[in-house]
Amino acid sequence: MSARHRAPSASIVSILCAVLLQQATSFYLPGLAPVSFCEPSKTGKENEVPDCKSAIEMFVNRLDSVESVLPYEYTAFDFCADETEKRPSENLGQVLFGERIEPSPYKFEFKKDQQCQKVCTKSYNTNNAQDKANLEFLKKGMLLNYQHHWIVDNMPVTWCYDVEDGQKFCNPGFPIGCYVTDGGRPKDACVVNSDFNDKDTFYIFNHVDITIHYHIVENEDLGARLVAAKMEPKSYKHTKADVPDCAGGPMDLHNKYTGELKIPYTYSVSFVEDKNIRWASRWDYILESMPHTNIQWFSIMNSLVIVLFLSGMVAMIMLRTLHKDIARYNQMDSVEEAQEEFGWKLVHGDVFRPPRKGMLLSVFLGSGTQIFIMTFVTLFFACLGFLSPANRGALMTCAVVLWVLLGTPAGYVAARFYKAFGGEKWKTNVLLTAFLCPGVVFADFFVMNLILWGEGSSAAMPFGTLVAILALWFCISVPLTFIGAYFGFKKTGIEHPVRTNQIPRQIPEQSFYTKPLPGIIMGGILPFGCIFIQLFFILNSIWSHQMYYMFGFLFLVFIILVITCSEATILLCYFHLCAEDYHWQWRSFLTSGFTAVYFLGYAIHYFFSKLQITGLASTILYFGYTMIMALIFFLFTGTIGFFACFWFVTKIYSVVKVD
Repeated sequence: MSARHRAPSASIVSILCAVLLQQATSFYLPGLAPVSFCEPSKTGKENEVPDCKSAIEMFVNRLDSVESVLPYEYTAFDFCADETEKRPSENLGQVLFGERIEPSPYKFEFKKDQQCQKVCTKSYNTNNAQDKANLEFLKKGMLLNYQHHWIVDNMPVTWCYDVEDGQKFCNPGFPIGCYVTDGGRPKDACVVNSDFNDKDTFYIFNHVDITIHYHIVENEDLGARLVAAKMEPKSYKHTKADVPDCAGGPMDLHNKYTGELKIPYTYSVSFVEDKNIRWASRWDYILESMPHTNIQWFSIMNSLVIVLFLSGMVAMIMLRTLHKDIARYNQMDSVEEAQEEFGWKLVHGDVFRPPRKGMLLSVFLGSGTQIFIMTFVTLFFACLGFLSPANRGALMTCAVVLWVLLGTPAGYVAARFYKAFGGEKWKTNVLLTAFLCPGVVFADFFVMNLILWGEGSSAAMPFGTLVAILALWFCISVPLTFIGAYFGFKKTGIEHPVRTNQIPRQIPEQSFYTKPLPGIIMGGILPFGCIFIQLFFILNSIWSHQMYYMFGFLFLVFIILVITCSEATILLCYFHLCAEDYHWQWRSFLTSGFTAVYFLGYAIHYFFSKLQITGLASTILYFGYTMIMALIFFLFTGTIGFFACFWFVTKIYSVVKVD
């Protein structure tokens, strides 16, 4: 079997990546090799099937809700737990995202169908304070529509149901239960069953029908591979709680119920052979049920139209206006002619004058360079399929490790530009580069973590992990930043194509459109227009707990964003220089950086229009994390704008003759 059939197809892969994978043989992504399963009677040496398993393990992940930012561990809701097995270790990305994978008491044997198997029975007495607290927490989970996330063979167990237009939607999670309001209105999953009709009552999904689809490997004696795990949640009161029979009405719990209550948890499992789905494409049925591709192509086309428009404008300026300007300037003979001239040439003696607050700008440029390289490399690996949804936590782990290792470029860029700006406090510059932006992000993150700790959420980072992240920052990132800064300061300063005059030139009165603020506000509109559709899907994946797998689209949008930020900034930079305003350094950074303000505005709009988040803690967490994202995006886009403008200014003043 070639690598093309073995590599997971969870992310959309570019043509280049597909060609690379086709060339490789016997290639598996790390930790994602297929597992073979055999019937219990056929395992062992007599059939010579190596590493063939008969026991199928079910794992449970944290529970989350679209109505709350706070995820909770499986055991927080007092479900049936497996105390005997050791929980698998999580990587850094999983811990940061609050994933807590644990073994479950749901155990299966391959191709061994089972009906109404008892898992455990949970008993509650409302007169007991602990039991009452557990029951209230369970009711809160149902009220806020908290969802289970189960895993079989590294695949999500999905709940597939019909939606409008005859389409089938496969949700990689299913609810604890549901609630019928005082007015008799069924909330969330209660609409699926007409028997859920008692007012002010909770209905618990205490039974699951699990169907596991498998594919027998052809031409190779490797047993079978699991290609899908689907389930349907049900609610049964059972005739006898101690001997469940999956009969009787739904398992209801009145909101004001008092006394003793027994909730039996059961499951049924069946196995179905599927000859159409292969192991390599087993995620497709989940991803295909998310009809986003057409919208994505619309988003790409919309972005490309903006890029073509901007490219046309920039090309016109470069090829026509600038070419004429340079030819005219270079043909001048007399001083009188030069004095009559106006436009960008007149500010040649001031255009490379160091900006005010050059220390802060150089620090922002260093951090922005670090973020830019980190984003590019992470998205590149994601396009190759290394960071697909199957490889849990890999995306965040990759981003954090890259950020730590990229301290050297940050220190180097900050030092180079601080030196070019005429700065002499190099120690302060190095320390600010290493601690300012990362410190702000960490302080925000730490406050958010304190709130999560207080709420008992699984997303609260353990103390040991917090220490490990601080160790990565102080012991690896900071020394690397110092090394980069050392080489940056040691290197000879950036040579500008024109000399700077000793006396600053008077800037003439500016029209409304060439004033700093209108230009900065206008500059962020076009880059934001390129990304806002993609932004919707990214926010959905973070806050609505949907899978994000379209890294090919995201990489394209990333490239388009870089081009758009560069071209929009160059365009406005040219207009301002023509108006004889030579303060371009901060303006170029803020022009494209203002895209982050539009991002923040969109995030606020998304919160009020798309999310159903309730509770003060969840609201604070949403805006706390959004501020971190906005800061990172500000540094990222601002740095792109500055470097584009710096290249443009250096280029045009290097080809004009100056006396």
